[in-house]
Amino acid sequence: MIVIYSAFFKGAAFCQVTLDIKNIQDSKEEPSIEYTPTPIVEKLILKEAYMCEAVKNFYPINPAVVFSISAKSISCFTVFDPVPEKTVVYHKWYRKDRLTTTQSLTLEPPAWRTYSSIQLREADKGPWRVEVVGPKGSILKTIRFSITD
Repeated sequence: MIVIYSAFFKGAAFCQVTLDIKNIQDSKEEPSIEYTPTPIVEKLILKEAYMCEAVKNFYPINPAVVFSISAKSISCFTVFDPVPEKTVVYHKWYRKDRLTTTQSLTLEPPAWRTYSSIQLREADKGPWRVEVVGPKGSILKTIRFSITD
């Protein structure tokens, strides 16, 4: 018989423990127990992603999809939960399908809020997008927005 327990140990990641209990029924021998801890692999999850005018105390201020050039700067705000291990993600900023900047952001367990920002210039009007890219290069989310007068 195999019994599986899932538990959280203080200061450690979630762990799955498999107990293989042998020779219990119809046996004259003592039962044997094999204890095998197996880490449960959690997946990095992007929980929220917004474009906003600013970030204050790690909360987005005035999220939107259209921004005035008078805003002077805008931010891409992201929330990851869970973050199973220290890792790096990227915010890739595109204007009219041309990559303008890539910002790397380090995440740490158990959850993380982070953002990147750009300063706006008169020449920045038009369509934009930010790709939130995971540690293995996969696009986790694309956020489209525009800069206007």
